[in-house]
Amino acid sequence: MSDNTLAQFGNYYHEFRRAHPTADVDFQVAIEELLTDGGVTFDRVSTRVKEWSSLKAKARKKRADGTLIYPVPRRDIHDMIGVRITTYHSTEIPVALKVLQDSFTIRKSVDKAAETRISGGFGYGSHHLILEVDDSSEDLQEYRGLVFEVQVRTVLQHAWAEFEHDLRYKRSDASKAGGIDPEVDRMFTLAAGLIELADQQFDQIAALKDTDRVTDESVELTAETLPGVLAMLIGNRFPRPRSTNYRFLEDILTANSITSVEQLRNLLNPTDIEVLLKVMNYRFHPGQIRIIDDLLLKKFGQAHIDSTVSTDSKPNDAKRRRQLKHKLELMAQAHIAEAPGDSSGTPN
Repeated sequence: MSDNTLAQFGNYYHEFRRAHPTADVDFQVAIEELLTDGGVTFDRVSTRVKEWSSLKAKARKKRADGTLIYPVPRRDIHDMIGVRITTYHSTEIPVALKVLQDSFTIRKSVDKAAETRISGGFGYGSHHLILEVDDSSEDLQEYRGLVFEVQVRTVLQHAWAEFEHDLRYKRSDASKAGGIDPEVDRMFTLAAGLIELADQQFDQIAALKDTDRVTDESVELTAETLPGVLAMLIGNRFPRPRSTNYRFLEDILTANSITSVEQLRNLLNPTDIEVLLKVMNYRFHPGQIRIIDDLLLKKFGQAHIDSTVSTDSKPNDAKRRRQLKHKLELMAQAHIAEAPGDSSGTPN
């Protein structure tokens, strides 16, 4: 690689960092909101912008025949921004992938876990995506055209991968003596098999948990009771959010004086749900919080915006006000809600 090519890549990188000092936070918040809207139960979203020293070293990497792996670094290196999503169990991974695929342009998709199964072994379980920010990525429009990498894995897969990377690869590279100890390799393989079994057990536990039902109509609507109440009212039609997000759901229901199971059942009537699904043209199947938030917006209009832009769980959310106003305008155009600015709401 010529010094000029590397210098141009360096100029691009440093200009990007100056123009977007909060890129890691921007991507983290945007993807967390996408996953929440899609009803994905996830552990966390971690983001990072690669340091220049790491990018420069990667740009200089060569194959065995001496040719550059990344001859045009700006085009060929995709992980300047990296995102990692960890889920509690593996059944959430396809849901997370669907949300991401509906929200960005897919450049590449690799199922590392499937590759491992095909090879007949245990080991690195993760799904890798190379995505591009496009017109549908509403909260990341200032990054339009940027390509970034996403890894999706369970918390157990992540723990195994981090531990293996540190002990098996970093330390063997440092020692440079005799390669990987066969006994260490065997023990890692056994551990990977146990982790795969544990993931399967968590999947079964989650499936059993989804059958739980609340039958007491007098139960108070709280963050603790809402998962069971919603399971009774709408089953698995809309994906459940992270448990921590039920606090926000409690806040927006209370702000609109919906405090009983009967009131929530009336809000979740099938007719209004079908109207919303048709009018809103969701990019991906909405989760419980998204569909309830939009049903409240349809029912109460501007009053819902005014009463929920600042809640105990999400104070002073200016972006939420803009998003709700835009949605209310779409509903008004479809004649299913009053236009923004009218706080009187609409009939049921």
